[in-house]
Amino acid sequence: MPAKIYTDKDADLNVLKNKTLAVLGFGSQGHAHALNLKDSGLNVIIGLYEGSKSIAVANQRGFEVYPTAEAVRRADVIFIALPDTKQPAAYTKDIAPNLAKGKTLLFSHGFSIHFKTILPPKDVDVILVAPKGPGHILRRQYAEGKGVPSLIAVYQNPSKTGKDLALAWAKGIGATRAGVLETTFKEETETDLFGEQTVLCGGATALVQAGYEVLVEAGYQP
Repeated sequence: MPAKIYTDKDADLNVLKNKTLAVLGFGSQGHAHALNLKDSGLNVIIGLYEGSKSIAVANQRGFEVYPTAEAVRRADVIFIALPDTKQPAAYTKDIAPNLAKGKTLLFSHGFSIHFKTILPPKDVDVILVAPKGPGHILRRQYAEGKGVPSLIAVYQNPSKTGKDLALAWAKGIGATRAGVLETTFKEETETDLFGEQTVLCGGATALVQAGYEVLVEAGYQP
């Protein structure tokens, strides 16, 4: 049975209209999600650690910027747009103490949840929206009226609206223009790591080596 591809008609931005969306981090994915959501008419704030060089950049882009803990307190949906290696410490220090029942944690990669470096409480939704491309492409495609194909997943869903939230976020960043597939945190994490470590790192290297050997065997100068 072919997978269902979700598009604009399957998602409702109104699900997020009266919510405060916090993007924690303003790097590759963080800045693209924040700008696209803002341009989609949603209320976005930025959470950064004190002294971050990104504070000035986010302010210049028109965002209200708060310390991470304060952003979590103010937000209904919290997107942890930090590197996987930095997420556990930020979660323990600033995020977990400020979570409350009914809030939603959102990730763009399932690593921290799948490998249990973050253990969220049972009374918050935990969802995934994973664009299959880097942030600058996500932003450029959105600005051109296009989108980047993305994955969504729901790990915890006490509100019973987790999938609707994920689809609305995907629409807000332009992903439903290109197509969105539903998956799981486990599947997204393992296939993403496989693609990076096996195909890109190992496969590309093997292809270069094989190409070199074929040409040399055919008599070309090494």
